[in-house]
Amino acid sequence: MSELVRVAALTGYFETMAGLGVDPRPLLREQGLSADLLVNPEQLIPARAAIRLLERSAAASGCLTLGLRMAEGRAMANLGATSLLIAHQPTLRQALIALREFRARINSTLVLHLEEAGGEAILREDFALRRPEPLRQSSDLALGVLMRLCSEVLGPDWAPRLVCFSHQAPPPGELAIITRLFRCPVQFDSELNGIILCQADLDRPNPRADDQLARHARQLLDTAINPVERTASEEVEQLIRLLMPAGRASIQNCAASLGVTVRTLQRMLDSEGTSFSTLLNAARMQLATQYLANPRMRITDIAELLGYSSIGAFSRWHRQVFGEPARVKRRSAG
Repeated sequence: MSELVRVAALTGYFETMAGLGVDPRPLLREQGLSADLLVNPEQLIPARAAIRLLERSAAASGCLTLGLRMAEGRAMANLGATSLLIAHQPTLRQALIALREFRARINSTLVLHLEEAGGEAILREDFALRRPEPLRQSSDLALGVLMRLCSEVLGPDWAPRLVCFSHQAPPPGELAIITRLFRCPVQFDSELNGIILCQADLDRPNPRADDQLARHARQLLDTAINPVERTASEEVEQLIRLLMPAGRASIQNCAASLGVTVRTLQRMLDSEGTSFSTLLNAARMQLATQYLANPRMRITDIAELLGYSSIGAFSRWHRQVFGEPARVKRRSAG
């Protein structure tokens, strides 16, 4: 199974980094990402890139509560099409069941656990990765978002009994965010990352629940999961444009974003009478023409936006495809 996550998982990243006074662009490039790639919240990106981005960003900013700061600004809507379904479930228990059902559409690496015993319930979200990664920021972010979800269903005055973190406490100056977000006692150096709440809270009625809206949301999700109009070529064309500025517009990355193997994607494109290289070249030709018509864009920048690591490689491609250097093409366009 591909380890993918929606771009929406990084909601609030740019705002948080700006608040910390750190330029995120070099950190994004380290992970093969770009600001343009993160525009579409429904776009799928490699989960490891997102996880490593948060860890590197925490280190670069010196902020150990980066993930929690991102979680504080989250809303239910950031869960995408599933937010309407979850928000209108009759109880928190049913909301968690809906979240678990559609978890793969949100983050394929997160697994939700619910344990009940002795009048208490423990909510945990663990990462299922093929290879281990440092996860402090991603775990904190997931726990903070889970807290926001519980508060959305149970009301703003609700608070859990205890929140547990497996890592050490952050510096005293960073504890305020934890108090604001969880509003309950906190335990560090714990055996788990989780929220402990009263078992009865799981079945408390949700005053916002609406059966009709929940049914409507499920119909929307069923339609989104089983699209009928979109072709493989159209999906790949969109992915190429998103991945190209980061130099990641390869058939391997497009296949991963679509959740299929490279061979399967090749067969899908073959059946539509095209190929990945044809779509990639067509996108580059169209964008090159568009960019060169803008006199404010440097040719060096255009080469980078088209996924070329050097201006020489871009120049050779442009001469081969258009029969003339990019500078000559620009003069004729003007």
